[in-house]
Amino acid sequence: MPYLTGTPTTTASTDLRPGLGIPGLAHPLLAPAEWAELTRPGAPVHWAVLNVADGPGTQPDPHCLEAAGRLRNAGVRVLGHLDASRLDTSRLDTARFDTARFDTSRFDTARAGAVRSRATGQRATGSGGPGRGSSRGGGGGSLGDLMSEAQLYVDWYRVDGFYLDRCPIERADLPETRRAVGTLRALRDKAHIVLGHGTHPHPGYAECGDQLVTFSGPWSEYRWSQVAEWTADYPPGRFCHLVHGVPRGHLDEAMRIARWQGAATVWFTDRTDRGGRTDPWEAMPGYWDDIVSRIGTGVSE
Repeated sequence: MPYLTGTPTTTASTDLRPGLGIPGLAHPLLAPAEWAELTRPGAPVHWAVLNVADGPGTQPDPHCLEAAGRLRNAGVRVLGHLDASRLDTSRLDTARFDTARFDTSRFDTARAGAVRSRATGQRATGSGGPGRGSSRGGGGGSLGDLMSEAQLYVDWYRVDGFYLDRCPIERADLPETRRAVGTLRALRDKAHIVLGHGTHPHPGYAECGDQLVTFSGPWSEYRWSQVAEWTADYPPGRFCHLVHGVPRGHLDEAMRIARWQGAATVWFTDRTDRGGRTDPWEAMPGYWDDIVSRIGTGVSE
């Protein structure tokens, strides 16, 4: 069986019904019907990522605010998109950002204003959508900048948590990533944190985020993918798979792979990235109704 490298998932874990994680639709102004579909009664949506303009944007966006409100009213978590690759973990000032002494109020003024001045455009998805995790941090940002964006998501859109796109995967980055997650939890009580690694990280990250994206990529890779042995020590609710380019005829196979590998939150779409030229997550899959009926009723065998 090509899907396992070590100990298979337990019978109990494969019985868990999966749900959907939406990595980022186009802006609600451009895709109002798609955002409305996420609140369809019975749609098994676990969470949806909100990315206004490669971050929270320069000012509150009324269309995004309305879309986020409808999702929350439907019981769907809204996660603010943060690009973790912009964080240079090798240069963190550990004394300054000790979460036990962290003062979240300082981000309401000067630093948040700096973020507003840098943000440009009005998009509801990041450039290219969720990507693979970085082996080391070093995107040129700082923890303070990232927290400023997080604070704006909380203030403007009342997000339920955060999606850390392109999250580091190496053991060396784990302490700094843990510190950043702790700071995010200080900003938002009971924040749901999804670490968007896109591949299997060091197992220590499982003790850091609420969920880990252990696959993000094309169907051509996913159908032959293997699961890391250490994931069998955790329930399926801790893992997410995001797969594009899945043909309609292989949807059931994709769902079986997710079950066998122990990932309870998934997103499958027939949209492709056209060799990296487009974002496959911006539009709904052509078989959206099929996904809702299959996953919503637990049909995956």
